[in-house]
Amino acid sequence: MLTLTLNKSLRRMFALLVLCMGLGLVTSPVYAADEQSSQQQAKSKSSDADLWRAVKAGEPGYSTDKGLEADVLINVAGNEGKALRNTYLKPAIGLAVIGVFGAFLVFYLVNGPSKLSKGFSGKMVLRWSKSDLWLHWIMAISCLTLMVTGIVIMLGRHFLAPYVGEGIWAGIIAFSKFTHDWSGPIFMVSWLLCIIKWMPLQTFKMYDLKWFLVVGGYINFGPFKGKHPDSGFANAGEKMWFWTLAIFGLSISATGVMLVFPTLDLPRELSLLALLIHGVSAAILIAFTIVHIWMATVLSEGGMECMVSGYCDENWASQHHNVWYDEIKADGTLKYKE
Repeated sequence: MLTLTLNKSLRRMFALLVLCMGLGLVTSPVYAADEQSSQQQAKSKSSDADLWRAVKAGEPGYSTDKGLEADVLINVAGNEGKALRNTYLKPAIGLAVIGVFGAFLVFYLVNGPSKLSKGFSGKMVLRWSKSDLWLHWIMAISCLTLMVTGIVIMLGRHFLAPYVGEGIWAGIIAFSKFTHDWSGPIFMVSWLLCIIKWMPLQTFKMYDLKWFLVVGGYINFGPFKGKHPDSGFANAGEKMWFWTLAIFGLSISATGVMLVFPTLDLPRELSLLALLIHGVSAAILIAFTIVHIWMATVLSEGGMECMVSGYCDENWASQHHNVWYDEIKADGTLKYKE
């Protein structure tokens, strides 16, 4: 009788236990372990998310590498600088090349060159020494080499890489980088010598203002036609080109050194700033170089001869640089080509 009563009691307790488990009043050890594991996973995911947010924000961690900023996985300034380069710098360089060249091409087709009002005299006047010519062409060739290779490095993947094979493009970009790096020192030395040698001739005078007001006498129509403003050894446009070359040649040289020599071990933010300044300086120099080439060659009849032989036609000197021409006539330093 006692055994029967116990069996009934056990059955009732078991039924009550099942009911409580169904209602969630009693938790099995297995369910408790599963719940604890889920909580740990959620906590781990939250911790991973916090860590990744910190990494993306550029927060430093710990690394056994003792190099500069080795404890930073993602450099925020670098990503921002890349966006600035792609959004603004690349279009600026493209505009400097295509826009400025196109504008002068249209001007030339509409206006034509600035011709000598009295024609060529046949008498050649000494204007540049042999050392001046050597300095000019060494700087010019190295500068143009830097510009062409720099454009390929910056924009080549957009206008060149899609039309050549990967192997050819790899060779082109490697050659451009090598040539760019080794042309830099040649440009810097020749640039410095040119600046020192020609600076005394590049001071602005009051008559230079009139040169700008009549667009240098290059306009062949309207009220500006036939206007030949006063000019010394260098006209106002050449002086503007010289000081642009002096200022931005310095910035592009300094930043180029910072970018080429890894042993300087610069902070990434400073390297990025150097890269952006380098690109902006390059865009400005490219634009002014195109203007300089146009005005010294096709827009000025007889102008190119000056930088080939060092001599200019006497009528060219009196029309484009009358103040200088009158000075060398007055002080007896005028020399003709024999």
